[in-house]
Amino acid sequence: MYHNPSCSKSRICLEFLQAEKMDFVLLSYLKQPLSRQELTVLLSKLEMSPSELVRKNEVIFKEAAKTKVLSEEDILQLMLDNPKLIERPIVEVDGKAIVARPIERLEAFLQTN
Repeated sequence: MYHNPSCSKSRICLEFLQAEKMDFVLLSYLKQPLSRQELTVLLSKLEMSPSELVRKNEVIFKEAAKTKVLSEEDILQLMLDNPKLIERPIVEVDGKAIVARPIERLEAFLQTN
């Protein structure tokens, strides 16, 4: 689970996984940012583009988007430079991943994987 402890949705996801007594690894991606390769692989597992994973309401993103139209590469780099722009929480299981919000998405994902 890619986790941001200051995010309420991420905390809900963590509590859900703990309540289900699931074995998992907690990745604090703000403390240990993803490499370009790790983020690219994660995007592939999510079947998402950078523009689908970025948090567009964050000030950092809005400021960057003011000055130019951002390409997928620009957005990828922005997320690498500012990991808090990565949507959360993300849960990965058996080579597939999902943005686990709302929590019902995670429940359905776990039932099919």
